[in-house]
Amino acid sequence: MGPRPPDATAAPPEFVRLAAHPLRWRLLTELAGGDYRVRELVERVGEPQNLVSYHLRLLRDGGLVKARRSSFDGRDSYYHLDLEHCAQALAAAGAALHPALSQTPSPPRRPVARAGSRRPAVLFVCTGNSARSPIAEALLRHHTTGRVTSASAGTSPKPQVHPHAVRVLRESFGIELSGHRTQHVDDLAGRRFDHVITLCDKAREVCPEFGSRRVHWSMADPGAADDTGQGGYAAFQHAAADIDTRVRHLMPLLNTPETVARSEP
Repeated sequence: MGPRPPDATAAPPEFVRLAAHPLRWRLLTELAGGDYRVRELVERVGEPQNLVSYHLRLLRDGGLVKARRSSFDGRDSYYHLDLEHCAQALAAAGAALHPALSQTPSPPRRPVARAGSRRPAVLFVCTGNSARSPIAEALLRHHTTGRVTSASAGTSPKPQVHPHAVRVLRESFGIELSGHRTQHVDDLAGRRFDHVITLCDKAREVCPEFGSRRVHWSMADPGAADDTGQGGYAAFQHAAADIDTRVRHLMPLLNTPETVARSEP
């Protein structure tokens, strides 16, 4: 006797219920490409702000989307897709349909270099280039084992990388960052990047154009977690884990023809 079929009268899994709505699906696909404020999402989907806000609230209540207050303008909030929660919810929805569809989400694949192609180049930008952007640079280089050119810079760089950033990379990922030098984003003028990713709301507003795809990840500065400006080590652990998740989900995008099919000049 075969496996018992799902109860046809049962409600669909929450992921299906949430994602099946056309506007909510559009919002999810927009947020899959980066973090946005409500007014930006309104422009991108062409729907009234009250309607967009309503559906964003439903997605937040369902755990598919998160929000954080902007560090540039405290009246604004940035929304981002919780990729790991979405992957787990999608796997659970498959299992609800049939046991054979119950699969643990596999980690994102690494970029595969093609013969005659140049390496994709990614630039991470924050304000001080002392925590978020050098962590992201190091993690992308680590996960792609050199198959991607990874760099970082700041719009107002600090003299050195925060010691907690060095520590968390060493203890959590086995990456050595001591001796890494900060740099100003202007020092990279003329460099060619396929993706420029800002990790700071303030840096997003002043980052120069590099003629490449711009993406924003709205992330709190772990070095400003308390009144001393130094931040606790736990803030750096949380930031590094969040950045690592985003970097791993960025990697499949680096196989797009725009980044791997061009030849060296």
